[in-house]
Amino acid sequence: MEPWNKRFLQSFLLPGGAILLGAFLLLGPGSINPSVYGVKFFYFAVFIAALLLSWRFHTTRILLAAIVLLLANRALEFFAQGRIVPSGPGRVAFEAIALLLPLNFILLTFFPERGYQGRSLFWFLALLFFESVFVAAIARPDQPVLALLHVSPVASIHSRVPQPALLFFALALIYLLIRLIRFQKPTIIGMFWSLIATWLALNAGGIGKVGSAYFGVAALILASSIVENSYALAYRDELTGLHSRRAYNDALLRLKPPYAVAAVDIDHFKSINDTYGHDIGDQVLRMVASKLTRVGGGGDPYRVGGEEFTILFPGRTGKEIVDTLELLRLNIESSTFRVRSGDERRKVQRPTDRRSKGKKAETPRLTPSSAVSLSVTVSIGIGESQPKLSSDEIINQADKALYRAKRSGRNRIETGVPEKKILGFGRKKPKDT
Repeated sequence: MEPWNKRFLQSFLLPGGAILLGAFLLLGPGSINPSVYGVKFFYFAVFIAALLLSWRFHTTRILLAAIVLLLANRALEFFAQGRIVPSGPGRVAFEAIALLLPLNFILLTFFPERGYQGRSLFWFLALLFFESVFVAAIARPDQPVLALLHVSPVASIHSRVPQPALLFFALALIYLLIRLIRFQKPTIIGMFWSLIATWLALNAGGIGKVGSAYFGVAALILASSIVENSYALAYRDELTGLHSRRAYNDALLRLKPPYAVAAVDIDHFKSINDTYGHDIGDQVLRMVASKLTRVGGGGDPYRVGGEEFTILFPGRTGKEIVDTLELLRLNIESSTFRVRSGDERRKVQRPTDRRSKGKKAETPRLTPSSAVSLSVTVSIGIGESQPKLSSDEIINQADKALYRAKRSGRNRIETGVPEKKILGFGRKKPKDT
């Protein structure tokens, strides 16, 4: 999927970015002064919610991230005894925890998003135990302070968070940003905003009303990412990132005339799967989906079946979207990608044994062949809203137009409205192809 499109920016900023912005406006300088009991209630409520939701939905990353934040804040409260002073055990613990927090967030991205892996979980919990012992050991009153924790090579940077920890925060945020652009997962986006909230918590001292409130905000963002991830699983197609069939059905209920519908189908998709394998077929689906996300004319694409897509155009007529769809068709036709060696497959017969002698050969197995350049085409059918016709009838109109495009040679556009029948769009092929 193409990064930085409208849908990605919306999922990137909402809800995590909005929650953090609201918290900054409420807790920042010159804002309201929250009560101690209100902050405590909020703090424990959101942490309990984050832990329960992550456990219920088997979201390993979020569960462990919430545990890391909770342990960090509790350790700060224990060693600081209510106040972070320039020196002493509380300050040493603060500097060590600030250094370890972003490192833990980086490690958590290597965990599976869902489910629990016993060995990995054991080693991460063992790491948390080791980190706790390390912080307790260096924060003893008689222990010499590690100079590495609070070295300040850049004198112009003034922050409560020591500069080594700031460097690790920056590296962790850059790494999470790269991951979320690549995978666009709500849980990674939640971890990104949660880590920023954690930095704000430490910059506010890490304890007290403001520090604890920001830790609570970090947990709230993690909990909201679980809800957002569940929504994405229900309303987004996991393979292509497009709206799913459920989102499509909901959109039809809200659709009001005038509108147009385009039914899009990949030509010869079964042959692609049979020839190159399902992995290449998935690549084709993702490639076509990436083109559909950039369709103009206000169109909103949905994946409604295997290789079948539907684009809804609210407020448009069939005539108005023809040029847009023709540009889409040409764009897909001109796009190619190279199938690497070993991806293309060819059939060879297995040798028969005595029991199968004289019988039909077994199902052929497939072996690697040379690399090829692969391109695909699509056929498109158009339907548009008409008086006294339901949305189901309009969709059926678009489907019939799609079938005509298939029978007419594929790689072309047809309309379901007879008086506006589109001719000459696309490459005409023999009917027996």
